[in-house]
Amino acid sequence: MIRTTVPTSIRTGAALAGFAGMLVLAGCSGAADAEDSSTGGSGSTSTSGSANGSGSGSSGTYEDGTYTADGSYQTPETIESISVTLTIADGVVTDVEVTGDPQARETEEYQAKFIGGITDEVVGKSLDEINVSRVAGSSLTSGGFNEALASIKEQAAS
Repeated sequence: MIRTTVPTSIRTGAALAGFAGMLVLAGCSGAADAEDSSTGGSGSTSTSGSANGSGSGSSGTYEDGTYTADGSYQTPETIESISVTLTIADGVVTDVEVTGDPQARETEEYQAKFIGGITDEVVGKSLDEINVSRVAGSSLTSGGFNEALASIKEQAAS
């Protein structure tokens, strides 16, 4: 039997690399926990962004008016779409209307929940502060809403 000894420097390096990998994974886990806690698990909407529009690709200045755009999103069964109409005054949402045309029974349920809860989540907020992630337990519909919101921001930019 041939016995070889691995130099201490290589063993130490391998141990440090393994430890660093664990730290990276632990950091990812903490970020996921923080994300889950931001929604509270209760189906609430989380909003983010800043009033000056940084990070949203918009100017932060919008013309008052009513704007409509469509957004789509993928479900396990099909691609769904919704139509979003926002009324904006001084850069703040004063009214919202969302309509859907669900293709699947389950989508009909989630769109109805989303539509029932979206007003409380966006009315009275600056257009640049809105980034919906979940409303009343519906998270996929949010993707379509955010797509429509981006289009509305472009339409309303002055």
